[in-house]
Amino acid sequence: MASVAAAKACPYSITSANPQKNLFSNKFSIKLSFFPDSPTLRLVAVNSNNPNLDSAKMDNTVPGFGSGPGLAESSHKSPSPSAAIDFLTLCHRLKSTKRKGWLNHGIKGPESIADHMYRMSLMALIADDAPGINRERCIKIAIVHDIAEAIVGDITPSDGVPKHEKSRMEQEALDEMCKVLGGGMRAEEIQELWQEYETNSSLEANLVKDFDKVEMILQALEYETEHEKILDEFFLSTAGKFQTEIGKRWAAEIISRRNSR
Repeated sequence: MASVAAAKACPYSITSANPQKNLFSNKFSIKLSFFPDSPTLRLVAVNSNNPNLDSAKMDNTVPGFGSGPGLAESSHKSPSPSAAIDFLTLCHRLKSTKRKGWLNHGIKGPESIADHMYRMSLMALIADDAPGINRERCIKIAIVHDIAEAIVGDITPSDGVPKHEKSRMEQEALDEMCKVLGGGMRAEEIQELWQEYETNSSLEANLVKDFDKVEMILQALEYETEHEKILDEFFLSTAGKFQTEIGKRWAAEIISRRNSR
């Protein structure tokens, strides 16, 4: 039953492609292959928690990459132009795919997945500073948290897909997207940010999870006003589920405005 629901929720298979509707370069079909290596680059910086890293060691040459302290090329190369454009073309689907919850409630011309993520990113940008929270990381998590929906679409509770199955589908989709990007440190960062959000395993993920709900109820309030609808479901489903003080305060402000109409 779950597999049937999952098939209905996913608009197409990630292991097949329609050659008549290939959005990518002729090197790409959704059975993915890696793209040509990028030109030799000079390593400017790496992520490191070691403040004593000797910058002089960065002059050591790594074949095919430039410099670095014995780092593997495949882990640190940047995407080639071809891989980057293929990846961004795939992400176009985030702009064109409408959020299904609004469609299910008869909202005409609703927001896209990308619309939702963009306003969440703005929330991370303007929110008050909080102890132990990295604002830049919050913005990055907000940008990528629904990125796998470029392939699987917007799976909602109404689709009847179990949570673990939804997570599995999205992980497989994300793996494919990172192959399109050509692997390397950018793909690894996207995977890490997505996993952090999916497992709710950091203070930043806690806050972005709250922004996800705040953005949804703010959009619900806006659609109630614009379309003269009652969208109680979205407010009831998020009640009492905010994890952070920022999330709680912002949600309370939205609910206050709704009640005062």
